[in-house]
Formats: sequence, C-alpha cells, structure tokens
Amino acid sequence: MWLQTSCELKFSISCHTPFVLMLRPRSGAQQWVASEEYLLYPNVPAFEFTDDFGNLCQRLVAKPGEFTIYTSAKIKTSDSMNQLPGGVFVEVQNLPDSVLKYLLPSRYCESDRFGDMATEITANQLPGYDQVAEIERWLFNNIAFQPGSSPLPVSATEVNQQRFGVCRDLAHLGIALCRSLSIPTRMVVGYLHGLQPMELHAWFEAYVAGSWYTFDATQQFKKGGYVAIGYGRDAADVAIYNQFGPAVFPTEQNVQMEMIPD
Repeated sequence: MWLQTSCELKFSISCHTPFVLMLRPRSGAQQWVASEEYLLYPNVPAFEFTDDFGNLCQRLVAKPGEFTIYTSAKIKTSDSMNQLPGGVFVEVQNLPDSVLKYLLPSRYCESDRFGDMATEITANQLPGYDQVAEIERWLFNNIAFQPGSSPLPVSATEVNQQRFGVCRDLAHLGIALCRSLSIPTRMVVGYLHGLQPMELHAWFEAYVAGSWYTFDATQQFKKGGYVAIGYGRDAADVAIYNQFGPAVFPTEQNVQMEMIPD
C-alpha cells in the first residue's frame, strides 16, 4: 500500500537551543520512501548524520522565538505483516555481530530481571517465533493499552507493576521478556495506518530464523501499514527529538497518515 505521512512540531524557544532530530524514514526491506519533504520555520542550518543504529538524524540550533518542524513522506509499505509461526530460535553463537546489542539489558528494558517470568509465559512454546508471539498475546491480555497514560518513558519493571501504559511502555516490557530468553529484540518508532488516536507509534521487532519480525501488543489483529522511522534498544535511542538546555516541549504536535492511490 502507498501511504502519505506527515508530522508537524511547533515550539516556543526562549534561547538558542540545540536539537537532535530523528524524523526521516529510510528505505529498507519493508518500506520504500518514494519522496519526502523536510521544512524548518524559520530556516536554520541543519546537518544530517547516521547514528549507531542506522537511523537518519539531523542536528540544528533553534533560535529564540517560534520554531516549527514539518516533515512528510510518500512511502510504499506492505499490505500485511510478515509472520513465521514455528520460526526457529537462533543460538547466540550464531547471531550476526550487528544484533548482539539487542540481547543486553538497557535503560528501560531490564531483561536480566524477567527470566523466570518469560519462561513461565512461554511454557510449551517452541523456542523462537512462537515464544515471542506468546509474549505478545500475554501483553495484549494483561497490560492495558491506555494512550496518554504516561507522558514520560517508564521501564519494563514499572510497566509490569502498574499493568497499563502507552505503546512505548508495552514495547519495553515485550523487549525485556524476549531478551531474557536470549532473543534479540529492538524497539521501533514510526507510524501505523489506522491508529486511533493518530500519533507516532512504537512497537518491537524480534530476530528469529535469520530475520526481524514485527510484534505489536497494542493491536488485536496483525496488519500492514507500519512505517518505521527509528530503531534502537529502547525509548532512549528512538526519541523523535532531543533538545539540550532549558527544557522545551511542543506547543502543538500534529501527526497524519493516510492511504493514497498507487
């Protein structure tokens, strides 16, 4: 399917403020970026780099006053989600070097604390894809998805205790549970067609049978329409913007996504 995405962020800046942004999707195995637009009002010099996770990031310094960031893209993505029931577990010694970092505990995914819980949840499941799918089902049935319930990131341990959270929080717990079983798992931030309310979304991907597969515990049924912007170990790696100095927050945030003709 062809999708048109857009994201507009407006800030009121009190002093010169450095930003690092992550707002440009990149083409890959599951999506093709046909065209895009990236506008800054007022215009300031911006410099792009690729971070350690392969994400396209932009550096700039916003001047005092009103500041707006607008991005849009036309993207082709899959109509359905790739699935592989029975997909085999890849033993750690056979994993590619590039995925090893997604086995380790991280700031919001304390995977070293979830071994017993993950083993209990996935009892009687084949190692690999089926374990992750069972974790996804457990999250959907046991952790309430409540948009707007946690404005700041919370850890997997906190999500497990409170039993509710936003998409980012459910992804943190899913990642921690999967990593505790030695399955490389990463967080993804981006867009999801048909998401209600429409906003930027977060989900997780697990590495089994030699490929990455998408899992999203906020959705009852698997479907296509995902557009990835950034990948990382947890929310600390995939913030759409980081700013430095006195804290500033968007005065307005508008996210749109619609299906368009081929």
